[in-house]
Amino acid sequence: MRVAFAGTPGFALPSLRALAGRHTLVGVLTQPDRPAGRGRALTASPVKLEAQALGVPVAQPASLKGEADRAALLAWQPEVLVVVAYGLLLPPAVLELPRHGCVNVHASLLPRWRGAAPIQRAILAGDAESGVAIMRMEAGLDTGPVYAVRRVPIGPRMTAGELHDRLAGEGAAALLEVLDSIAKGEAQAVPQAAQGVTHAPKIDKSEARIDWHRSAAELDRQVRAFHPWPIAETRHGGEQLRVLRARVGAAGTEPGAASGVAPGTVLGLDATGLRVACGSGVLTLESVQRPGRKPVPALDFARAVALEGAVLG
Repeated sequence: MRVAFAGTPGFALPSLRALAGRHTLVGVLTQPDRPAGRGRALTASPVKLEAQALGVPVAQPASLKGEADRAALLAWQPEVLVVVAYGLLLPPAVLELPRHGCVNVHASLLPRWRGAAPIQRAILAGDAESGVAIMRMEAGLDTGPVYAVRRVPIGPRMTAGELHDRLAGEGAAALLEVLDSIAKGEAQAVPQAAQGVTHAPKIDKSEARIDWHRSAAELDRQVRAFHPWPIAETRHGGEQLRVLRARVGAAGTEPGAASGVAPGTVLGLDATGLRVACGSGVLTLESVQRPGRKPVPALDFARAVALEGAVLG
């Protein structure tokens, strides 16, 4: 089929590459170049760079509301538009343009976690599994009927980055199967259930700050959900301390409820890291990073600074 593609971040790359190997990729929509890095230089999206490497035409409209914004898409005459983490809303004129409509790869088990940050929200909530849904797009936010779903368990140590990569690959494989079914006229999209709808708002960097009054289990999920961005953080000695890896302390190591130990208190070391008291339970920090430094094992950090009696946060 003649396929146009709309996507921006790295999550979209496996789907883009899969399409290029199976279909006629007529053009790619991606968001405009954005300032990035310390120098704030304009930087192309991962999808733009990949499309250029594939020799595929690229368009970068700031929106798709006007006819001029949609000119490239009209010229490409796609039979289907595949959308993966594009970041722009598609107006009705775009949804109705391709003969086979617009197909979206969404990183959740719809209708759970509609919205911008389904991977992080699933880990934060303690979901046992996530997945990808291949959906026929409509005017609502991730409300369209679903062609196919692939489920992925969320392991007890899995980070958002690891789940991201797994879902990106699963989504690409499921997408090809759905497009084959569409081409044969066999695809059937099932309406989403009215029950179980949850929303996944965009991650705000302020959410990365660790509140030690929360339970160790919650903070473990926070550390995993915000890796590789924005990275969970606390404070020590008046400076930021980023927490890259952590785990819930072994059963039986929790401070007593009446012990008077303040949440955030450094309790000492074990074989793998730095033990910190939480609102309930103990979180063992395994990898940390100080400002301007490289990440280090928490045990190395503990040997380099004075931690006896310290209270993080």
